[in-house]
This record gives sequence, structure tokens and C-alpha cells, in this order.
Amino acid sequence: MIGIVDYNAGNIKSVERALASLKIEYFRSNKIEELSKADRLIFPGVGDAAYSMEQLNSSGLADFLRDWANNKKPLLGICLGSQIIFDFSEEGDTKCLGIIPGKIEHIKKHLPENSLLKIPHMGYNNLTFQNGGCKLFEGVKENPDFYFVHSYMIVPEDKTVIKATAGYGTEIPACIQKDNVFAFQFHPEKSGEEGLKLLKNFCQGEL
Repeated sequence: MIGIVDYNAGNIKSVERALASLKIEYFRSNKIEELSKADRLIFPGVGDAAYSMEQLNSSGLADFLRDWANNKKPLLGICLGSQIIFDFSEEGDTKCLGIIPGKIEHIKKHLPENSLLKIPHMGYNNLTFQNGGCKLFEGVKENPDFYFVHSYMIVPEDKTVIKATAGYGTEIPACIQKDNVFAFQFHPEKSGEEGLKLLKNFCQGEL
């Protein structure tokens, strides 16, 4: 059974609709005792890192997610959920979950000084697989397009955890994997057929 972590950070409905269209059994909860019964967890989110960490810390979900990941249980972060699994975010100078070493920086820091690219990075971008790719992309076409909306980007300490990047004036880490922790900076649930394949692979595939 798939558990969706509900911590008042948005975009859960779109994930629920995607799983329902795939006929995947799931539940959403903000209660540790319920989420602990799941086989795999999806950790979505949009919005502000500082507010989200306040919600996770006050509910005890922060420690629960750290323990879940440390026990090598499958976890999938999406968008904001892909960022706050790292140590620190420049957004609000926020101490995050620290599941994977690294930080979150504003995209502008990584663009050429006179870049005219708009921030947030918004719209469809194709991916380039890195470091052998990720098994969640099984059955997905080469250079697939996925939907992004974000102003901050992942900067991991260990670059080998980057499994795909998107080009937007710089190489933006788009897919991260470390052990059984996976993270998508883009929104697979809003990315059509190819995005649904990724969700199905996480929920039902061999990890």
C-alpha cells in the first residue's frame, strides 16, 4: 500500500488523481501510526521550505521520515519534497531533513550574470540521464519531457546521486536517487503518460 505524506504543503490532490488513474491503492495521512503501515511513501509538496519544515517538525513527521529513510524503506520526494530531504535550503535559511547531504540554492546563483531566463523555471523540459540513470525510468523514452515549476535547485554533495538533469541555463538536477530514496524536482503527476510511468514504477516496480 502506498502512503502519501500530508503535511499541508499542497499538490496532494494531483498525486491522488494520478494514482487513481493507475488503479494503485493508496491512502493519505498526517499520522505517523498510519503512515508507518505503508509499504512505500510519496512525499509531495509545493510552496515554502521554512513553513513546510515547521509543519514536519511540529507533527513529528520530520523524525519519522528520517527513520523511514535510514531503514532503507522506499521514499519518493516530489518538487518541494525533493528539496527538503537535503540538509539546508536557502529559502528562508531553513534547516531541512538531512536525509541526503547537500543544500538547496536559488537557480539565479547558477545562471550566467546576464541571463534573461525567467525564474521560476516553469514549463516542460526534457531530461538527460546521468550516472547510469534510475530504474524508475524503465520503459520511459529517451530525453523525456516533464513539467517543472521551481525557483530553487538541488545541489547535492555527492554528484553521483544525480540520475537525470534538465538544461535551463545550467544543469538542474531533476532526478535524485540514494539507496531507496528517490526524488523528482519535476511533477510526474502533471507530466502525462511518461510521468505516470514513473509513478507506476515507484509504486509497483522492483526497487
